[in-house]
Amino acid sequence: MQETFSTSGAKISSGPIANPIYNVSVDGVLIIDKPPDLTSHDVVGRVRRILRERRIGHTGTLDPFATGVLVVLVGRATRLAQFLGDLEKEYEAIIRLGYATNTGDRTGTPLPDKSVLTSKRFNWNERQIQAALSVLTGEIEQVPPMYSAKKQRGQRLYELARRGETVERAPVRVCVHKFEAINPGARMIKDNGDGTYDLATRVVCSTGTYVRSLAEDLGKRLGIGAHLAELRRTRVGRFDLTNAVTLDELQLSFADDALGTVLLTPSLALSQLPFMHLTDEDERKARHGREVDVEGIGWADGTHVRMCDAQGELIAIGNFDADRKNLHPRVVLADSR
Repeated sequence: MQETFSTSGAKISSGPIANPIYNVSVDGVLIIDKPPDLTSHDVVGRVRRILRERRIGHTGTLDPFATGVLVVLVGRATRLAQFLGDLEKEYEAIIRLGYATNTGDRTGTPLPDKSVLTSKRFNWNERQIQAALSVLTGEIEQVPPMYSAKKQRGQRLYELARRGETVERAPVRVCVHKFEAINPGARMIKDNGDGTYDLATRVVCSTGTYVRSLAEDLGKRLGIGAHLAELRRTRVGRFDLTNAVTLDELQLSFADDALGTVLLTPSLALSQLPFMHLTDEDERKARHGREVDVEGIGWADGTHVRMCDAQGELIAIGNFDADRKNLHPRVVLADSR
């Protein structure tokens, strides 16, 4: 059976809500098109209220001003966060050249910058811009921004930054697969008429990459302050905007008893993993967390495998032991029986 569709741990928020009526039978993965001006935590809260389900998580934060793909785990699928946290990300980003901000994005305060444009004419040609973009691709090191959710000494960096504190941060190695202009040629740069210019870019990168840092570093390469003016995440792994629904669409689907049209099953959400159908006896073993013998399989040692029943429902995620030729359930989703 082949499953196809178009294309960091989950933060589980379990506090009480005003009207705690929960539906404990909803399990799966939602691809939400996050609107602007909501935190990822806000989106989790909205989904919880719509579905009346306490167990909700997400696999990767988006800044409040950013929009696009947010992978939300529902019910027992929250246990799958460890298999979805390190997926490749893709973004469309507008970088504003002209001044930097203290946050690296449009929400921050402009910083004094001596390297300002001296005329209304753009000072760089396409070749220079392409060269600056190319330098920032491949494996690079990034220093996490002070305005980020990364923890240091038990505190979020943005909490320290809001108190006016700056601390040393160790660089992190990330991989930028693509950093390119979306509209190369005559319209590569948009003149805003106020001494700033916008560059529309596409970024494909590993998890943990800060696109705002790419924007700032691009400005440094061009000798001008820069910041992130807009950010839209278009893909996380195989999940893209064609899989996504807005919060309003989710509300309508739930009201119309059509949640199944937007909720991905746990097995489909993990379709990048190999799978095997279990016999009735092996299914009983997997439900109780017991090892299942497999023969004639060429998986590499430690491979994560979907362990499914005869109907294709995901029972567990197992780790393959190449020496013992068995699968040991690492995460069990189904009830024991």
